[in-house]
Amino acid sequence: MLYYLFEYLEQQFQFPGASLFGFITFRAAVAIILSLLISTIFGKRIIAFLQKQQVGETIRDLGLEGQVEKAGTPTMGGIIIILATLIPVLLLSKLENIYIILLIVTTLWMGTIGFIDDYIKKFKNNKEGLKGKFKVLGQVGLGIIVGATMYFHEDITIKEQLPQEQQQVLLAQNPNMSRSDLFYEEEKSTKTTIPFVKGNEFDYDDLMTWISPELAQYGWIIFILVTIVIVTGVSNGANLTDGIDGLAAGTSAIIVLTLGIFAWVSGNLIFSDYLDIMYIPRVEEITIYIAAFVGALIGFLWYNTYPAQVFMGDTGSLTIGGIIAVIAIAVRKEWLIPVLCGIFVAENLSVIMQVSYFKYTRKKYGEGRRIFKMSPLHHHYQKSGYHESKIVTRFWIIGILLAIISIVTLKIR
Repeated sequence: MLYYLFEYLEQQFQFPGASLFGFITFRAAVAIILSLLISTIFGKRIIAFLQKQQVGETIRDLGLEGQVEKAGTPTMGGIIIILATLIPVLLLSKLENIYIILLIVTTLWMGTIGFIDDYIKKFKNNKEGLKGKFKVLGQVGLGIIVGATMYFHEDITIKEQLPQEQQQVLLAQNPNMSRSDLFYEEEKSTKTTIPFVKGNEFDYDDLMTWISPELAQYGWIIFILVTIVIVTGVSNGANLTDGIDGLAAGTSAIIVLTLGIFAWVSGNLIFSDYLDIMYIPRVEEITIYIAAFVGALIGFLWYNTYPAQVFMGDTGSLTIGGIIAVIAIAVRKEWLIPVLCGIFVAENLSVIMQVSYFKYTRKKYGEGRRIFKMSPLHHHYQKSGYHESKIVTRFWIIGILLAIISIVTLKIR
């Protein structure tokens, strides 16, 4: 809204300083500051409200150190993250941008699912919360919406460079030629990027045309299925990671900040040309959303680091995972998720391995055995005697390392 106001003031009255709102970097800086202020200042009031409503965490005795002391800590703190993200986005972004619309829908969609789950747990006295099948149904529904929009919406396009030989000929004819003239016209495409591969572009449509060229028109089926898997997997991974103070919010901030770098360079013709990566028109606007989201996560950490004054609950964790998945798909870096979201992947795998091995050994030996002392993975280290603040810090360090590796993939092929 402020973006449109200052755009009007600039066009009609040449208002001093109004042109600053035309710059992505300026709006992103304002967004992160505003979201930090909202999450830290108003976060305290939201926590007090949750305490007044007696929305306290019910703790199951799992034999973990310091676990009992956390009973009664307010949950549903994901509301802080959602509000601190959406308010700056509504004020500072181009609201007609399809990527911004998708992320707002994602936030509200997953936030609602998480809120219903937390509400059932706290106010209906049902420790199980929303049934798993309904959570998955909600995640699948979002995957269908995102996948269909990405595939069919006319504003979601890519712009590829002309062959090097053709570029050299054009530059020889006109050395002052604009860089934009060295690209093809915008086109609809299901191409994405695969890290560590020389020819790092992959087209989902090829999975259909490989069978028969006539099946190209059904490429949307593959794309939507992949989107569903990614949205479901990442949102569940974030949900499982949210188990000790500051872990999910901190690792998510690192992941989202990295995706912000990808969004900015992918939406900038000059940088995408220099880095020889896919240029995605209009995707740079996501940078505003990411800045607000990072500010909200860091601000939430003010109250969520050990000892936590509030937990995000499924309201926050499911929303975080959904947003990360959609951003990764939008910037066509979803195949980097196993690296960039390595913490989420490890948490997911630890649960899958633990449950699968327990069932297998119980069937074979009549007694279930475990790989880890407890799953998800962070609880294994708690059972091993590590203090949770040390576990969180070390997971953050690993997350930073994975983020650096992900950024390096821009040049390593």
